[in-house]
Amino acid sequence: MSSGNSEARFTINVKEGIVELEGKESFVDKHLEKFEEIFKAAVQEAIASGMQHNIALKAQPAPAALPQEVQEVPQAPEPKQAVKHAPRAPLVIPPIPVDLKANGTKPGLREFCAEKNPQNHYEKAALFVYYLTKFNKEQEVKFGEILSCYEEVNEKKPSITDIVKNSVRYKGWLEYGSDKLSARLTISGENYVKFDMPKKDA
Repeated sequence: MSSGNSEARFTINVKEGIVELEGKESFVDKHLEKFEEIFKAAVQEAIASGMQHNIALKAQPAPAALPQEVQEVPQAPEPKQAVKHAPRAPLVIPPIPVDLKANGTKPGLREFCAEKNPQNHYEKAALFVYYLTKFNKEQEVKFGEILSCYEEVNEKKPSITDIVKNSVRYKGWLEYGSDKLSARLTISGENYVKFDMPKKDA
């Protein structure tokens, strides 16, 4: 048997970059150089690819911890030391005694109110301020005096601050006095009480 027909082996070891091919010696010799180039190129590419893969793995950041591992257990917020404003207590205005009885120079408030027949709290408040201004000669009427007028005519007392505020804003019959809890009659309010009350359709 010629040496060209003897068996030959060519080994490939990827880790060490070795290529192995087994066959007839003539076959191996004939193709050794070609296979060696092909396999070396393949091996180098495989090694390079493996190295890049390893580099890529090393370059990757450590896997993020699960949220429960990263986040601290939420703690109840500390109570803020902000100053808490106590709810504003409703303004209590006591009635102020005032002369509402009839005498030789003026009618009593009850009679005057019955004559004018006010239909709502705005008309009543304007009438009371009119009475105290015209008959009691007051320049400004305190809210407490208006409440005394309600008591005199035996009517339920409203929130006088709201009645005066809305009368100032929407009716124009009253205006605020020099004290924040006082009111004055406007010309419009005076005309309304004097000429438009009682209402003609009442």
